[in-house]
Amino acid sequence: MPTTKQRPSMTPEQLREHAGEACALLKTLANEDRLLLLCQLASARLNVSELAAITGIHQPTLSQQLSVLRQEGLVDTEKDGKYVYYRLANDNAVRIMRTLWDIYCTPK
Repeated sequence: MPTTKQRPSMTPEQLREHAGEACALLKTLANEDRLLLLCQLASARLNVSELAAITGIHQPTLSQQLSVLRQEGLVDTEKDGKYVYYRLANDNAVRIMRTLWDIYCTPK
């Protein structure tokens, strides 16, 4: 945590706004399927078939969770031929996924 000297000065309203944004992001991440999808998308751009094969998430659930991630602005899509590819779109999500990877996925 930053020390008091390093913290930028914020009003209580600004702090509350940032806390609300953090809560919204954490609420989206607090779903096992969405978190698994974001983990995969943190390292590569993937289409739905690839995501299904890697994660084992069935198509209806996969589509539903990708839709939530798109609505929340965490993933973007890119059409390439007949495929739609997904990638992380939010810098905060990228930073959090890197941190989670370091904590939970790095061999110890």
